[in-house]
Amino acid sequence: MSKAQRAEVDAMLRQPQPGGPRSVEEMRAGFRALMARMTVPDGIRTTRTALGGRPALRVEPDNGPRAGSILYFHGGGFVFGSPETALSLTGHLVARTGSAAYSVDYRLAPEHPFPAAIDDTLSAYRDLLDRGEDPSAIVFAGDSAGGGLTVTTCLAARDAGLPLPAAIVAFSPGLDATRTGESMGTKEGIDPVFTRQAVEHTGAMYLAGADPRQPLLSPAVLADLTGFPPMLIQVGTNEILLDDSTRLAARARSVGVDVVLDVTADVPHVFQAFAGVLDEADEALDRAALFLGQRIRAAGTVRTSAEQERARRRSAVSRRATGSSGTCPR
Repeated sequence: MSKAQRAEVDAMLRQPQPGGPRSVEEMRAGFRALMARMTVPDGIRTTRTALGGRPALRVEPDNGPRAGSILYFHGGGFVFGSPETALSLTGHLVARTGSAAYSVDYRLAPEHPFPAAIDDTLSAYRDLLDRGEDPSAIVFAGDSAGGGLTVTTCLAARDAGLPLPAAIVAFSPGLDATRTGESMGTKEGIDPVFTRQAVEHTGAMYLAGADPRQPLLSPAVLADLTGFPPMLIQVGTNEILLDDSTRLAARARSVGVDVVLDVTADVPHVFQAFAGVLDEADEALDRAALFLGQRIRAAGTVRTSAEQERARRRSAVSRRATGSSGTCPR
């Protein structure tokens, strides 16, 4: 781990921005420019596709994917971002796990406020299920607002009676539209990316007057996570959204959900995007890939055992039909 690397990333994120209020289009352009500086790994290929009625980007290894699908939700405060701006993150997960990813281009506020994003991500998940993909081989992953969507999409899927995915990985998730976490104040100024004013500005575009005190907007303080799949939450200590992660992890543990809260010191919001520049980013992605790979493999083992049991029962039925010993009847 390098203190110099962390200082370099912090300084880059603190570079002065144009003064005065920015339009939505200016915010989107600035975010595209920032994320274009992130490293996309070699050995992957991308294909434009559609999922659940929305554009999506399929990302897979050049040599073909292994089992499992990563359904990825990009960050951007529900106002900016796209599958392309998140390609460094999806690409590194794909390169490390060998599984393919679908990154969903969900609708953005202010043109499409809450609950449009959740409607789109839920439709994408439903589409994968309708295509015959086994939910035990699907994992949700996302960063920032998209990290929040991993949780709220799972809530919406459970409420709709759908089977839940095998696992959730959330990078610096936004999980509390009430903005009541203590870190909103204690990390102000330490966070090189966000201020309370900034997140409240974009948050208001997404809320569009909706009450933030509801589970699909503030799961860290209001959601019942009973029955959720195993979760990995990664967050840095230099984030005003730190307590979104810590409180969600506590809620998950309180109802018996397997959860790993992975906190890295002195790193900023979605530090994983700095893979190749920041040692902590590469190490965190390695841990995320290991977690996802274990969950997909474990699900595959369960499916294989179930298939073997069904085959055994079919064989027993067949033997009874032809004679109890299984040999040809006399």
